[in-house]
Amino acid sequence: MILESRKWDEMEVGQSAELKRLCTADDFYVFAAASGNHNPVHLEAEDGDGDGVREAYAPGMFVASLITAVLGNLLPGPGTLYRSQMLNFHDHAMAGQELCARVEVVEKLADGAVRFATQVTRVSDGALIVDGMAEVFAPKKHLKFDALEVPGLISQRHRHFEKLLERAEPLPDLVTAVVCPEEPASLEGAILAAERRIIEPLLIGDPERIMRAAADCGLDATRFEILPAENARDAARLAVQLVHEGRAGAIMKGHLHTDTLLKPMLDKATGLRTGRRFTHVFVMDVPGISHPLIVTDAAINIAPDLVTKVDIVQNAIDVAISIGIAVPKVGVLSAVETVTPSIPSSLDAALLSKMAERGQITGGEVDGPLAMDNAVDLGAARIKGLRGQVAGRAEVLVAPGIDSANMLAKQLAYISHAEGAGLVLGAKVPVILNSRSDSAMARLASAAVASIHYHRMRGEQE
Repeated sequence: MILESRKWDEMEVGQSAELKRLCTADDFYVFAAASGNHNPVHLEAEDGDGDGVREAYAPGMFVASLITAVLGNLLPGPGTLYRSQMLNFHDHAMAGQELCARVEVVEKLADGAVRFATQVTRVSDGALIVDGMAEVFAPKKHLKFDALEVPGLISQRHRHFEKLLERAEPLPDLVTAVVCPEEPASLEGAILAAERRIIEPLLIGDPERIMRAAADCGLDATRFEILPAENARDAARLAVQLVHEGRAGAIMKGHLHTDTLLKPMLDKATGLRTGRRFTHVFVMDVPGISHPLIVTDAAINIAPDLVTKVDIVQNAIDVAISIGIAVPKVGVLSAVETVTPSIPSSLDAALLSKMAERGQITGGEVDGPLAMDNAVDLGAARIKGLRGQVAGRAEVLVAPGIDSANMLAKQLAYISHAEGAGLVLGAKVPVILNSRSDSAMARLASAAVASIHYHRMRGEQE
């Protein structure tokens, strides 16, 4: 945004300006830290009003500060100084709502001040949140600034993962076949999930290596059942057998290659096929984003065709619903937001969108093609004239292929400080897919997502 001021003599009665902002729970945490107002009614992690529901009401002065953004950025703009502000509060705003702050010149005062009528409304229904009058001193010089950079802030990590753990812990422990937990990181993830009563692990592999891994990370593995297997292939086959026997409701990857783990599951006669393609999702906890962000497919399907993408999208919608997103908004990514025959991913995106519209993909809203910016940023979506429910609000991002999906997930992890819970879907049971570099929280969250999804799907099928 280029900031340019208007002097007192350049202003006229009736001039107006406005800004829109999507309010997030992270905004309110940052405001709490900056203002010192820690009223829990504004923080989504707390039940601040004691009604049994966690809601994040926008702090009144946060809403009012949106007026100052219009005055300081647009009209009069840079160099503006306040003299007074009168406010009347009519309604409450909440995290997830888009607000519009508007100012209008009502009088030019003789001492170089300007009087404005001010208001903030909710965009969705036009409800008036705040109105009032402001008097400011207009800039004495004409000033112009290119886009000003302010430091980014990370207000809270793991807020979405913590919620998933809270949802999973009351559920029955999910019996999970853990394949080759023969090094500390993979064993530790399984045991930590067991200690949180999310899973009940069945450890499959070389008993000596498993016990050595437990000793290396200072954990006790003797209280869990250990099923011997001579090698990784046998261990993976035994995990599939346990599912068929009804002894396991999930499979967790340990210290073995993903293709070795999945091969017996893909066997047409004895595997765990359901009719859908096996696809991978990352449920990502991205600081600064008010909802979990699902990225797919970053680990299984290298260059998926349209048929495979249908299953990629449907599997992602299903897991999004499981973790609490009632109607997932799915953005199908491409390099552009227009259908361009020379870019195959844009054609696939348009077809997936139309297939969802015709009921061939169910449970979510699917839109594409969308470029990354206008998939996740409302401002970018508006600039491009995109007005649908998904553009700027996507909760599921479907990448064109494994390269772009993997890069996107790792960029979020290493640049935006996100963490991802990895899962393979499309089998008879969830398959927990962790990386050796995953943190303990990511491993716990992967188990939590598997448990939540398993119990929801089993409940629906019953």
